[in-house]
Amino acid sequence: MGIQTNEGQGRKDFSGIWGSFVSALDKIGFSPLGLALLILVAVAPWIPPFNQEHIVRWLIGGAFLAAQAIAFDFTAGYINVVNFGFAAIVGLGAYTSAILANTSPFLIVRIGLPPWIGIFVGALVSGLLGLLLGMLTLRLRGIYAAVMAWFVGIALLGLARNLTPLTRGPLGLHPPTLLSTTSNRPYFYIIFTMMVVTYIVLRMVTKSHIGLAFKALGQNFDAARASGINPTKYRVLNFALSCLFAGWLGGFYAHYYGSLTPKTIMHTSKTVEVLAIAYIGGRGSLWGGVVTAFPFVFFIEYLRSELTELPGLHLVIYGVLMILIMIFYPDGLAGLYRWAVRKLRRDRPS
Repeated sequence: MGIQTNEGQGRKDFSGIWGSFVSALDKIGFSPLGLALLILVAVAPWIPPFNQEHIVRWLIGGAFLAAQAIAFDFTAGYINVVNFGFAAIVGLGAYTSAILANTSPFLIVRIGLPPWIGIFVGALVSGLLGLLLGMLTLRLRGIYAAVMAWFVGIALLGLARNLTPLTRGPLGLHPPTLLSTTSNRPYFYIIFTMMVVTYIVLRMVTKSHIGLAFKALGQNFDAARASGINPTKYRVLNFALSCLFAGWLGGFYAHYYGSLTPKTIMHTSKTVEVLAIAYIGGRGSLWGGVVTAFPFVFFIEYLRSELTELPGLHLVIYGVLMILIMIFYPDGLAGLYRWAVRKLRRDRPS
């Protein structure tokens, strides 16, 4: 009897420890499965064949796209406003950091600010623009706010093309890189950390009382306003936070690739890519875009290398998948996962 009691106590202790661990993970928006997948991605650059330089570069692209999808979904999935100017906001952060880091005589600005500082300045500039843009546009309802954001994005793209003394226009900028190394692996861990930080911060916001206000506004604007929620205040706060992280990620882009043109970073097609990843992953989940981004980047990069005669094929694939998702699984992969979990729990023998 004594042995059975000890074994039973041991199981209870283990269950208690595991429960505390799961509870701690949940506070920062992770599940045990999510943490395991994140660790798998983190160690991938050390495991063949993922340790090859070109594949590590794909992993960097996946993490960059995933982080953008998190910031985009924070607005589209919670307050139900689609920021069609998202790529231009990313580009604003990239150009701000690149211009501040410039030391060459080709530009009128030659401050030479270290890139590690510049990316945070770029984030602040993008966040400030998001705040101002939100104050001007988020009083509008429905599609009007999204269209206004798109117009602002087009205006930013035009400025980047035409302010040649400041941006060199289509000729592009060549900002200094963050690190003096040719290896992609250190850059992967930088953008991987940025992706995790973006997710944790925005997830914790959504789990707070502010997040409840976001959800209420996204689900029923009129009912939320009738209950005492200030729509403009919370929508502007949401939009500004999303733009802040978008600009931060743009700074990484500028100082990783070391080449910056308006078309490669600010074009509307870049917003469409992020939108597609967020919607396929599942709106309002934040993590759905992360799960979707990595396999999609690998798939798209493979197609680009094998089917060079079909440029733009990835946008067609995004469109087809979005149509299928909206018809059969409107909640995306995150909704499909939640459905599978509910089914497994219901079918589990008691």
